[in-house]
Amino acid sequence: MPELPEVEAVRRSLAPFLTRARIADVDVRRPDLRAPFPTAFRARLVGRTVRALDRRAKYLLATLSSGDTLIVHLGMSGSFRIDPAAGGAKAVSAADRHDHVVFSLASGAAITFNDPRRFGLMLLLTPAQLARHPVLSRLGVEPLSSEFDAAALARACRGRKTSLKVALLDQRIVAGLGNIYASEALHAARLSPFRRASTIATASGAPREAARRLTAAIKQVLTKAIDRVSGNYRSSRFRVYDREGDPCPRRNCSGVIRRRTQAGRSTFYCPACQR
Repeated sequence: MPELPEVEAVRRSLAPFLTRARIADVDVRRPDLRAPFPTAFRARLVGRTVRALDRRAKYLLATLSSGDTLIVHLGMSGSFRIDPAAGGAKAVSAADRHDHVVFSLASGAAITFNDPRRFGLMLLLTPAQLARHPVLSRLGVEPLSSEFDAAALARACRGRKTSLKVALLDQRIVAGLGNIYASEALHAARLSPFRRASTIATASGAPREAARRLTAAIKQVLTKAIDRVSGNYRSSRFRVYDREGDPCPRRNCSGVIRRRTQAGRSTFYCPACQR
């Protein structure tokens, strides 16, 4: 499933075409994805201008001139294809049966949403609906924002008895951080995924050195991952994720990468250098 870096890379690839663009037509080729498309989906989009294209955790948010927000989740296999001079939605071939929605822009470009497994999601929310959305309204701080620092992470982890890795996957603590990059960041910060989350904070909630190392590692790992995927899902091999049995890549570390299950997810770590 695409994680935050993949979704952010998609946002960056779409933004030059969608931002300030007027939607001329929408071709919806099936009644639903993970859930049915909203009532009057096409009518509420056609003629509207996209004022901004943002990302919140693993969701794409297109703010429209009508005040509505188009919410897109890629699910497990969703992707967008950009045709800069397609000449309208109807001109885009329907040869690929997994091309489910085609957005035709006034510029002549077409943006096609393809989703073989159909676990993607598209919603149209009013401002009031957006404010009380059951997922978006409860999300924590964005890890690449200036608000995410050691103090914020320590406050969120203060008194938590759960493991640090499981805490990082709690979207109320860090929005959008997924299983792969949590393992990568913990290795970069030399922190055990099994230590209590509360150990990175003092009793009053002030950050310890571990919180400073971890926030810096999260930002670094995510930033490098966004640069690496650069709008597609190909990536080089990770340092620890899916490398069970390999030597630890850290210089002068003699450890071997191990895998354990935490909260139903695979955790990859080095028992020698992660404490």
